[in-house]
Amino acid sequence: MSYPKIPDFAFYANLLTEYSRLKHENGSQDVDAALLAAEEGLKAALEHLKNLPECPELAAREPDDLAAIQALRPDGPRRLWKELDADTYADRLQAAFLGRIAGCTLGAPVEFWPVSEMEDWAAYIGQEFPPRDYWLKAKKPSDLRYHMSPYSAYTRDGMDGAPVDDDITYTQLGLLIMEEHGINFTVDDVGHAWKKYLPYACTAEEVALDNLNAGVPAREAAIPNNPYVQWIGADIRSDPFGYAAPGWPEKAAQMAYEDAYVSHRRNGIYGEMYFSAVIAAAFATGDAMEALRLGLTEIPADCTLARDIAWAFDLAPSIHDYKAARAAVDERFAGMSGVHTNLNACLTIFGIAMSGRDFTRCISQLVAMGQDNDCTAATAGSIMGAAYGMDIIQPHWYRPFGNKTLSYLKGIPEFAIDDTLARFTKLARQVFA
Repeated sequence: MSYPKIPDFAFYANLLTEYSRLKHENGSQDVDAALLAAEEGLKAALEHLKNLPECPELAAREPDDLAAIQALRPDGPRRLWKELDADTYADRLQAAFLGRIAGCTLGAPVEFWPVSEMEDWAAYIGQEFPPRDYWLKAKKPSDLRYHMSPYSAYTRDGMDGAPVDDDITYTQLGLLIMEEHGINFTVDDVGHAWKKYLPYACTAEEVALDNLNAGVPAREAAIPNNPYVQWIGADIRSDPFGYAAPGWPEKAAQMAYEDAYVSHRRNGIYGEMYFSAVIAAAFATGDAMEALRLGLTEIPADCTLARDIAWAFDLAPSIHDYKAARAAVDERFAGMSGVHTNLNACLTIFGIAMSGRDFTRCISQLVAMGQDNDCTAATAGSIMGAAYGMDIIQPHWYRPFGNKTLSYLKGIPEFAIDDTLARFTKLARQVFA
């Protein structure tokens, strides 16, 4: 896909602002009218863009309705475990959750950094790159992430429990949704939980939350003023539904659909369905790459995300490090936002494919690839843990957490890890009952 060339609107907006000030200082009389005309012109252009017709053939391949999505799936197993394998599940659930936190925490201090900047920072602080342990130091260590954890709390020696991040908070929120509304929860239930627990959000989630709080029904909250409906925000909410439906990718994808619909559409929805199905499958297959392939059986066979994932599978044998992975994605997705579902899904596949059962290599290479690297490393860590269990995760990745993960959910500043695992296990038993 070749994106249009985007004019440098920030450059022109800055000139417009400064000339308006200059002309006002020099006594011009029509500055307000000129600014109003510019504002109205931008609003008209925006409305024109919103109302442009879209490709009907592509829309037919990428429906938003669950029944239509399921009708376009390729053949798949739908369900791998007929009953819960309690011992296997316990080990792999712990590894999946700790793997998710580890990947997220490693990527958080350098989220969206250019690759060269991460390389320079590692050299400056005397750390190997890609990093095989948590960062030794953080830039601006006193600055807060999500109004709670300072950047120093994401470093090897500065951690006191798992620091806060939306990638972990949404896993906690998914747990609460299923506990309070049941395993057959609806989009409306998700909207209710968001209003109850989320104080703030980002991109698509922020728009949807604002719409919900303004009284927009949950099934419509993703639409008004939301150009982010195919970004990664739903994708990062995949894990709780894979954890609650181990070995049952179809059920995990169904739950993910209800969760995703409140904020996303089309490939944004498919991203959450895909990775929820992958995680569910990983518990049963014991093979991360096989789980990644099975995940494709729960999304439309000919959607853009499925095509991009197929490309990543085809190319993966030739991708051996973070530089090659990033170069391939930059070429294929030139012009796409670095927060988009599709390119980050391909990076995740490259990271898992090049790592075998080496957990450390997987999350370190993914962080080194950049883009939304706390999200990709978190998702990959979860998949690796669900597939292979605790044996692959070295203690230095989880020892600093103790038994605590922080949260920015309203009224719940932290979760105990052992309690979180017990609660997911209870949900999984309900799913299989």
